[in-house]
Amino acid sequence: MAAAQGRLSDGAGGMDEAKDTNEEGPGGGSVPLPFRAAVEALRTARLRPQIEIEPTRPPQRLAPFAYALEATVVDGDQDLADGRLVLLHDPAGHDAWRGTFRLVTLVRAELEPEMAADPLLPEVCWSWLTGALQARGLTYGEPSGTVTRAGSHYFGGLSARPAASQIEIRASWTPREGLGGVPDTAAHLASWCDLLAQVAGLPPAGPGDASVVTLPQRRGPQSR
Repeated sequence: MAAAQGRLSDGAGGMDEAKDTNEEGPGGGSVPLPFRAAVEALRTARLRPQIEIEPTRPPQRLAPFAYALEATVVDGDQDLADGRLVLLHDPAGHDAWRGTFRLVTLVRAELEPEMAADPLLPEVCWSWLTGALQARGLTYGEPSGTVTRAGSHYFGGLSARPAASQIEIRASWTPREGLGGVPDTAAHLASWCDLLAQVAGLPPAGPGDASVVTLPQRRGPQSR
């Protein structure tokens, strides 16, 4: 899979080419080197081939600098799960983050209705997120998020469709900053992709992950 390429956002609606060393951020200032390095690590990360990833326009005004990726877990011509990962950066720091970087994510997948009815499912899904980060030895802080189950029943002209259930994980956390104030964003991206694969019901990526429990294959994944 080709590494993701894209553009940086200055958080105020302007989009700057990442390759330009003279690019400007809010107020005409240059994009900070730690943010450049963090984004470059996201762009060059190599991930399992079932996950297709590409840059997308980041949300505006959440932070002075932002970069976003969206991903789909693919099995043949079927989409099993999808998600979005946003990297935020505020060089001045943020009290709620307790750091200068923040990762924000959304992950979604279709479920069997019986699986969605499991009362322990939200706790299990949250543990998949924290477990994916811990499995790669990542240190992080201030985690927060929600796990939502939704069900759809179809009527009238859509009555032939079977009932559908969906799980949605929204979360954010502060990655630990390393040398030069740069977090290991490539490892965090890999952990996020582990979560995506787990929610999608893919088998573990390697022998070291054999104990991971994944969702069973959905009855009717979305065709591409």
